Amino acid sequence: MLSQLLPIFFNVISPVFGLVLIGYLFSKPLGLESRTLSRYAYYILVPAFVFNTISQADLKGDVLLRMIGYTLLIQIVGALLAFGLAKLLKRSAEMVAAYILVMSFANVGNFGLPIIEFRLGPAALADATIYFLIILTSGFIIGVAAANWVKGGSATAMLEVLKTPALIALGPALLVNVFDIPLPLLIFRLTELLGKAMVPTMLVTLGVQLSLIKGLRFNRDVIIVSLLRLVGGALLAIVLASPFNLPELTRNTGIIQASMPAAVLTSLIALEHGLKPDFVTTSVLFSTLLSVITLTLLMAWL
Repeated sequence: MLSQLLPIFFNVISPVFGLVLIGYLFSKPLGLESRTLSRYAYYILVPAFVFNTISQADLKGDVLLRMIGYTLLIQIVGALLAFGLAKLLKRSAEMVAAYILVMSFANVGNFGLPIIEFRLGPAALADATIYFLIILTSGFIIGVAAANWVKGGSATAMLEVLKTPALIALGPALLVNVFDIPLPLLIFRLTELLGKAMVPTMLVTLGVQLSLIKGLRFNRDVIIVSLLRLVGGALLAIVLASPFNLPELTRNTGIIQASMPAAVLTSLIALEHGLKPDFVTTSVLFSTLLSVITLTLLMAWL
């Protein structure tokens, strides 16, 4: 395991953080706009990637159902664990909800996908994309539900996730896959090219978004919730994997996705609902930095 740490750090983790660092360093000198980049990725690159990957993937119904059950169980148990820990620490209702939000929404897109591809290979991308979609949906619903539980906002906001371009692209992709519909070469190459642009664009965007974070306070709660997201997520995925009897590559992909740092989107949800935005944003940055260590160790173990 120890002999793998340096190669994993330099060959898997460093390229990903390198692109994040480029976005972070060049954000202000080049006047890069986080909103423009993120909307370009969100509305064009991500759905193209989802369509291209899922339409060509070798999907097996029984394995897919087990993946969904496995991921949802991790999400639900993780949210309950965050709730219980925050209550045990006697935190306020707002802080309890913030714990749940950070724990439930991992950065499985612009962070998880490239790391999995570099470590497990292109064959793992289809599984990683399925996990990405499940966690995107469940994380958004749990996170917004937690925010609404405290603030009394409209629960209809949770339904907005169903309008996300990635999920809209999933339906046609599944139809093409299941019925083996031949794609015109133009469509295939267009979605393939756009899909390949997704990862570098999203990583640079993450760096730009992190450069905008202000009001950082690295306190005890930030450390606790970051460890819960990274270490707790990994342990839950490892412990809960056995009953689902997933293929090794699918299982390892799920474990890595469950071990990702908090997603930048948690900051947007927290800001929108006035739910400890400074704390949530600081947790995003701290968990991202700490994941250099935790992900390197995890992938060496796997």
